[in-house]
Amino acid sequence: MNTEILGVIFIFILAVLIAFPLGKYISKVFKGEKTLLDFFAPLENFFFRISKIDPNKEMDWKQNMKAMLTINLIWFLWAMLILSFQNILFWNPDSIAAMEPTQAFNTAVSFMTNTNLQHYSGETGASYLSQLVVMCFLQFVSAGTGIAVVALLFKGLSNKSGSNLGNFYNLMLKSCTRILLPVAIVVAVILVINGTPMTFEGAQQVITLQGDTVNVARGPVAPMVSIKQLGTNGGGFFGPNSTHPFENPNFITNIVELISILLIPIAMVVALGFYLNRKKFANIILGVMVVGFLALVIPSIYFEMNGNPEIENMGISQPLGSMEGKEVRFGPASSAMWGIATTCTSNGSVNSMHDSSTPLSGMLQMLGMQLNAFFGGVGVGFINKFTFIILAIFISGLMVGRTPELLGKKIEAKEIKLAIIVALMHPLIILTGTAIAAHTWAVTPDASEFLKWLNNPSYHGFSEMFYEFSSSAANNGSGFEGLGDNTPFWNIGTGIAMLLGRFIPIIGPIAIAGFLSAKKFTPESSGSLKIDSGIFGVVLFSVVVILGALLFFPGLALGPIAEYFSMP
Repeated sequence: MNTEILGVIFIFILAVLIAFPLGKYISKVFKGEKTLLDFFAPLENFFFRISKIDPNKEMDWKQNMKAMLTINLIWFLWAMLILSFQNILFWNPDSIAAMEPTQAFNTAVSFMTNTNLQHYSGETGASYLSQLVVMCFLQFVSAGTGIAVVALLFKGLSNKSGSNLGNFYNLMLKSCTRILLPVAIVVAVILVINGTPMTFEGAQQVITLQGDTVNVARGPVAPMVSIKQLGTNGGGFFGPNSTHPFENPNFITNIVELISILLIPIAMVVALGFYLNRKKFANIILGVMVVGFLALVIPSIYFEMNGNPEIENMGISQPLGSMEGKEVRFGPASSAMWGIATTCTSNGSVNSMHDSSTPLSGMLQMLGMQLNAFFGGVGVGFINKFTFIILAIFISGLMVGRTPELLGKKIEAKEIKLAIIVALMHPLIILTGTAIAAHTWAVTPDASEFLKWLNNPSYHGFSEMFYEFSSSAANNGSGFEGLGDNTPFWNIGTGIAMLLGRFIPIIGPIAIAGFLSAKKFTPESSGSLKIDSGIFGVVLFSVVVILGALLFFPGLALGPIAEYFSMP
């Protein structure tokens, strides 16, 4: 057990240590400074030439958001086309059928929004063509979109005047070629060396030791797994995701994949410090994120390592802790660490079944997505945090009787209203969706196949629905998989939640950055709020926790907390 805990500590420390040089490098990419990977420039210029895009064109926040929404619409239509006709297209050696329309809609939205919620099983629901040109492609560009928009935010915060935030197309492509691709190649090579498949052949027929003949699915797994983790995507090539031995063969790959989940979200905060030359400010934000993350992961490890009391009550010893739904090669501590890391970072991949977690561990996983402010997804993680920073500055300004300001720019009513709308939209999507699902099921639980999605109609069933909408709104993609989610209700409902949960938290903060960028710069004075102080860190952490507790505690009380107290 001590070895497991030491492994968890090692993984987290190593992720933070690697994130600092990576963050410095990301800052250089954003600033257009020289780096070792400038040899990608001819390839980037080729893409700009054939698309007739001027990467040097200056764009304000509205033009950048229009560009971002336009290209995402194109990606959505592309994904819908491939998924709806994959049965008649090439590269389908296992004769996978086309997706049903609502499932195709959900899957296209899911991967386009960096959510990767999967209402299908990868090895039986998607052809090799779909896995590569839809899933794997969108895992790159959706992550690149998140990194690009945070670069726009950094530019807005650094401007002394003017409305130019940079060029979304330029930043998005460089995010893919100079940040995501090189690291993904390294991770993919490590996975292949350790046994993750990389082949375009179909399923292999084998005879088991019992004499049974089975078809073992395989395919181009390694490249998809590497970008799913690095881009906080989370969509697995196989249905069981990283619990599958082909996606995550051993403890070495488990370490590499866990570090990959945390690496870029942490590095983006570090990049903020280098970009603005405000390293102490970035360290305060990173410190708040680390404290929040540890506050979730430590109790989760404790609960999972101590086992499920219901099983103990049956007279069954649990020397390894709560092992239901977990892989023996990973153990409960690493599984608990993964469960919190994947939900705090909007990653959504799993190396254990979250539906089998003890009730309070399940609650902590939900909280990671509901607060959505401790690391978060690549790029958009800091953007979500930025909303809370604006609110914390506003509250701090009220406390000391001064007009709130950020980096020499006054924060006025327009910015505060936008921040509040964005902050409240996240719980509104989750709570409204869960309420509709619970009511719909309660009034007609056995009406038709359309409505039969719960096998656990009690507290845990509510948790399954609550988790599904939390995951969708947070663009996470993991699930309590006891829920029968491949129905038109869930495909359409979570599809809408993913769209709103992706683009409102991007557009709102970028608009705020645009407004601040255009304002007159006023040098900070002795009376200015010190945003790089420990006190501001405490205020920021308090805003996140208090808002989360007020908005989500009633729902958590109806689900995981009630389930915990119902145990004898």
